[in-house]
Amino acid sequence: MDNENKKNEVEQLKEKLFSAPKNAAIKLTDEKIKKADKFCEKYKDFLNVAKTEREAVKESVRLAKENGFEKYSKGKKYKPGDKFYVINRGKAIILCTIGTEPVENGVRINAAHIDSPRLDLKQHPLYEDNELALFKTHYYGGIKKYQWTAIPLALHGVVIKGNRDKVIVNIGEDENDPVFCVTDLLPHLATSQMKRTLSEGIKGEELNILIGSRPFKADSGSELVKLNIMKILNEKYGIVEDDFISAELEAVPAFKAKDIGFDRSMVGSYGQDDRVCAYTALRAALKCENPKKTCVTVLTDKEETGSDGNTGLNSSYLKYFLIDLANLYGAEATTVISNSECLSADVNAGFDPTFPEVLEPRNCSRLNYGVVVTKFTGARGKSGTSDASAEFVGRVRNLLDTNDVIWQTGELGKVDEGGGGTVAQYIANLNIDVIDVGVPVLSMHAPFEITSKLDVYMAYKAFLTFFED
Repeated sequence: MDNENKKNEVEQLKEKLFSAPKNAAIKLTDEKIKKADKFCEKYKDFLNVAKTEREAVKESVRLAKENGFEKYSKGKKYKPGDKFYVINRGKAIILCTIGTEPVENGVRINAAHIDSPRLDLKQHPLYEDNELALFKTHYYGGIKKYQWTAIPLALHGVVIKGNRDKVIVNIGEDENDPVFCVTDLLPHLATSQMKRTLSEGIKGEELNILIGSRPFKADSGSELVKLNIMKILNEKYGIVEDDFISAELEAVPAFKAKDIGFDRSMVGSYGQDDRVCAYTALRAALKCENPKKTCVTVLTDKEETGSDGNTGLNSSYLKYFLIDLANLYGAEATTVISNSECLSADVNAGFDPTFPEVLEPRNCSRLNYGVVVTKFTGARGKSGTSDASAEFVGRVRNLLDTNDVIWQTGELGKVDEGGGGTVAQYIANLNIDVIDVGVPVLSMHAPFEITSKLDVYMAYKAFLTFFED
């Protein structure tokens, strides 16, 4: 009996004192699981129509207008509950809902990025080689180049013609559209290629996209396949070859978002880093009606290449917006900014049992364990991270716990394995408390990434809780 009591005491102490994460699918009721699954149906729709940063902004505006947001009017005195948005060069967007408290108390910021790794066309992309027409590309962001061969690609973007007219391009998404691809060697003839290291299995200059093979019908002449392609493009879009110089054309996977698994518990899609956080942050912004503190949602560009450029968060566009907001109410901008808080909404690496050696199991995130709170990212010696304070981690921890948000902690791999950064460091540079909160992802940066539907829903719930607190 004494042994039995002692055993019970041990178990009770363990339950009280030990950390014991549990799979959300076990913790949640069937009703809540169905709610998460339903939430992800519209998420998949978003992934299908927002494959580039420009398309993500366009879809965000459409959804914002449906939910009572209006275009920002500088100098207009907005009252509590008013909603507005401002677009930065078509590739980033800020959505704002005015709170009941004075802005001097700070604002709540949720920041996610809407760019993803892809293949960009070079400025002189079109060429013919041995009667095949191809596009030269320059990859954008961190990719494994071999993953981008022999898959169907769609072409998205804009072309600014010589007269400055803008042409929107979207080819490969409709079932009746043609698609494109990067070719690869057959294994029978790839003996030399397969002696390369994995990182050089396909080289950057070999990521050439096959776009045509039929020549313009003529008795003589050179580059007739290229001529035929340009004729098609000219007839469809009114462009000439020089118009590629002032174009932003992106090749992205042509396949759609799909349920993964017999249990349909996961979402597979291109671009979930970081549109999974962008969508959940957007939905939280649309749902938040009358917050105490003014809520600001930033969907930004250029994170995958270091956040540089005037549409990335290493620029000043967010700071300028916050200054304008402070001036609108006669507040000191530095006070508003310094009193603000931010969730940097970005993904983390989910534990993959096929490749367990790169992650430290006690401190990595897992699918179905909820939204992941990442105190620091960076590489090796925490290089390139803001490293959230214990006080702010405690605040976020308490906020999630008291609002029944299932969450976990994580880090981006073992200490010496590598790592990566997020926009958190640039927001921290403004003297804002910030921490990364996002969704675990498998196959991150691949053309087809995987997330858990329960984690996606918990991210939305976390962001909404942050705004409504």
